[in-house]
Amino acid sequence: MDLKQLAYFAAIVEEGSISAAAKKLHISQPPLSHQLKLLENELGQKLVERGARQVRLTDAGAILYRRAHSLLELADTTVRELEDLAEKPNGTLRLGTTSSSGPALLGWRVTEYAKAYPGVRFEIREGNTFQLIDLLASGDIEVAVARTPFYAEKTNHIELESEPMIAAGNARYFSGLPGESVFLKDLAEKPLILYRRFEKMILAACKAAGFRPNVYCLNDDARTSLMWANAGLGIAIVPQSMRSYADGVCRVIADANMTSRVVAIWRGDRYLSSAAKCFLEVFGEKDTKQRSAAK
Repeated sequence: MDLKQLAYFAAIVEEGSISAAAKKLHISQPPLSHQLKLLENELGQKLVERGARQVRLTDAGAILYRRAHSLLELADTTVRELEDLAEKPNGTLRLGTTSSSGPALLGWRVTEYAKAYPGVRFEIREGNTFQLIDLLASGDIEVAVARTPFYAEKTNHIELESEPMIAAGNARYFSGLPGESVFLKDLAEKPLILYRRFEKMILAACKAAGFRPNVYCLNDDARTSLMWANAGLGIAIVPQSMRSYADGVCRVIADANMTSRVVAIWRGDRYLSSAAKCFLEVFGEKDTKQRSAAK
């Protein structure tokens, strides 16, 4: 039994079938089936029940899968620790990011990091905050760049400065509303476009302001909110750092608690590569200090 066999077995379990695992591993199906048979023969146990469309773990297979996952993670950690013996971080930094945290991530922070550590490459996984937490737990990413609020066990995080939410949309929706800011009650009759991630916060703030909002569209991506707003369909409520994606009028929302923070999250119970540690150091630098240094 070797690590390659364990990796093959884990892929079969995670993909649900030998054919799907072969596709993921970029190998043909017969060699993968042969490796599974060799593993079963070596252990003297049947590991999976083969169905018409998917495989099902036996009791022995379930035990081996738990151990295989731990062994493969340990092997990956060992390789990364050895790579970290180099003077400067290298290899691949596996990051997760949400759509609404992208502008903050792609500002000066990544630029400064790339200049300081040119040997590091990036692998980016995108999803909502809950998906990124799952990717952290599975070890598919080392650091998740997301937004508050969030909850995740066994994690540490660094928060950036608080930023206000903004209302973005066609100028006609802001007729009679002068100034650089608005209150939510000013938008009481307007069609609102909400990113589901902030739904509870926005609805609670509207309730505190004494009205029930006219939610025209609820979606799963801040960029979608802004695309609909850019099409003139309503007012998107998104973090201020997303305003570069807006074509129309943008007003800061002045209500209390209508703010958000970008956070970098990582597992506190796992080894962090030096590439990830250095990223967190750069990520946690103060905005004003870094901007002046970057000029």
